[in-house]
Amino acid sequence: MTEEDQGQRHKEKMAKKKASRDKLMAKKQGEKGLLIVHTGPGKGKSSAAFGMAIRCVGHGFKVGIVQFIKGAWDTAERRVLEGFPDLVTFKAMGEGFTWETQDRERDIAAAARAWEVAAEMLADDSIRMVILDEINVALRYDYLSLDMVLDAVATRPEGQHVVMTGRNALPPLIEAADLVTEMTLVKHPFRSGIKAQPGVEY
Repeated sequence: MTEEDQGQRHKEKMAKKKASRDKLMAKKQGEKGLLIVHTGPGKGKSSAAFGMAIRCVGHGFKVGIVQFIKGAWDTAERRVLEGFPDLVTFKAMGEGFTWETQDRERDIAAAARAWEVAAEMLADDSIRMVILDEINVALRYDYLSLDMVLDAVATRPEGQHVVMTGRNALPPLIEAADLVTEMTLVKHPFRSGIKAQPGVEY
C-alpha cells in the first residue's frame, strides 16, 4: 500500500468515525447538576476537583470548597483559588488525618463543623459547583451520616454540581452519583522514599 493509499484509507476511517460521533452527540441535549465522585487509592482525586474549580472560575461561575480532612497545610491550590474572592469560597475545616488527631470525638466534631458550612453552600443557588474534598473519608469512618449528606445533595438547587473526593467512596454514594472516577495506584514515588513535594502533592 502506497503512502497515498494509507492517507486516503485513514481519511475515510476518520470520516466514518466523525459521522458516528456527530450522530451520538446530536442526541446529547440535556443539562443537569451532576453529582461527581473521585475515589480510589491513586493520586489526583482532589487535584482533579480543583481543576474543575478553575474551569468554573474561567466561566465566571461561583465555587464553594470545603476540605473535611486537610486544614493545617498551606496548599498552593488554596492560595490560587483564594485569589478569586468574588467567585471562590474556600474553607479548610479539617484538623488532619485520623492517625494524626487520634481522637474520634474531635474528628467527629470537626466533620460536623465542616458539614454546617457545606450544607449552607449546597442550599445556595448562586454557587455553581460545591467541592467536598475528602468527605468520602469522613463518611467511611461514620463521622457524618451518609443519609443526611445524600438528602442535602438530592435537594440542592437545580443546576448545581457537587464533587465529592476521597478514598473508599461508599456504595450508596457511588450508586447515587452521575459520574464516578476511580484513581488507580500504579506507581508512586513515596514508596521509593520520596517525600511529598511542592507543585506535585501540594
